[in-house]
Amino acid sequence: MSEAARLVADCPSAGHRITDAHECSQLNELKMDMTGLNMLAGWTVAGDTIMVEQMPIFGGYTGGVEETAICDVATTLASFSLFCGNFHLDGPIHIRWGTTMAKETLQVAGWAAAAVDANTDLLLANQYYPIAGPCTEMCLLETAAQAINDTASGRELLSGSAAAKGVVQDKTTGMEARIMGNAAAAAAGMKVSEINEILSKLVPMYEAHYTDAPAGKTFQECYDVTSVRPTKEYLEVYDKAVATLESVGLDMSRSNCSGIRVSCNH
Repeated sequence: MSEAARLVADCPSAGHRITDAHECSQLNELKMDMTGLNMLAGWTVAGDTIMVEQMPIFGGYTGGVEETAICDVATTLASFSLFCGNFHLDGPIHIRWGTTMAKETLQVAGWAAAAVDANTDLLLANQYYPIAGPCTEMCLLETAAQAINDTASGRELLSGSAAAKGVVQDKTTGMEARIMGNAAAAAAGMKVSEINEILSKLVPMYEAHYTDAPAGKTFQECYDVTSVRPTKEYLEVYDKAVATLESVGLDMSRSNCSGIRVSCNH
């Protein structure tokens, strides 16, 4: 018996449990291959929790904002009706910039979620891919913008944040997830008109820097890897991002943590 098998035998709760999310990705656009269907069939029979993921491409096969939003709704419904998903992990992506936080992809995600949320009780999630790297204000503002958008459009789950577009090793930290959660909490209950006003000010702040986005730092550079605490520098960057969010109309005091002070015990 292998060590892994022995561990499972000794502790049945070890490993990937049926209550853990089993992820299968649809292919672009509105396609699925036999590998995915085989996984889904096995998980369904086993009674596993299934998360079906899909990232419609703005500017790709479906075209513009409206067409991509229609595709997004269709892929969301397919996750439940065709692939037996328990919840859907969305993530409209911009074909040019490779981010989920561009103005157009936020529009797609917002319209699709609002439409599904208004007519169903389906569980909706969204993925986060900012362009900038960790320990930069741009990365935090990108992440906050999508969290605000997702919350206002009715999504139940936020999956992020994969800084530096999720393609650079060691470029993800807990501070991006913190701004995501706090911004979402601050936006909860606000009117859509208020959210739109905030986003109309916030999004241009970072979109202007897509061609010169800061690379940021690795996890090892912006965290103490022994204590797993952010550096003073990153705490200061975070506070600066919070101040910027408040300047465009988002009351961060409505969240559980209106900011992380450098002196606080994070």
